[in-house]
Amino acid sequence: MPKQIVFALVTFLHDLFTVVWVGGMFSLALVVLPSARKVLGMGPETKKLMDAIQERLSKLVYVSIVGLLATGVLLSRRSPAFQGLFQFGNTYSAVLAIKHVLTLVMIGVALYRSLVLGRRGGPSGQAREKLKVGLLLANVVLGVAVLLLSGFNAALSAGGPPGA
Repeated sequence: MPKQIVFALVTFLHDLFTVVWVGGMFSLALVVLPSARKVLGMGPETKKLMDAIQERLSKLVYVSIVGLLATGVLLSRRSPAFQGLFQFGNTYSAVLAIKHVLTLVMIGVALYRSLVLGRRGGPSGQAREKLKVGLLLANVVLGVAVLLLSGFNAALSAGGPPGA
């Protein structure tokens, strides 16, 4: 019973960190940004609002990334089909490896958006804002792909022989 409780808590935390990161991006890209532009227009007030939201959200994303790495290690070791990080020896491990690669790309995009594009310098004005929005949308798509792969891995670990 204690192992089941620990597994449930680790799974809960993993899901919570996923919701904060992917859900935050999803909401930002598909709800907040379009609404802010509709109400405030494309002027400096919209940029100011979005920068403030991005700054607050970035802190949550950093915590979520660390939490996902820690809980992900614990969860992946639970499956008998797990062959190691970035291994492609069976279907479960291959799907997990692809998921990890996409997650690393998402981390890179998130860090670039907040640490490079969030500072003064680099592309300026509208070019910077277009790049930030484009990268946000790319990360939303990657996040949805990661969730899809998570669903496949859950199905693979739930039944059938490893690699089926």
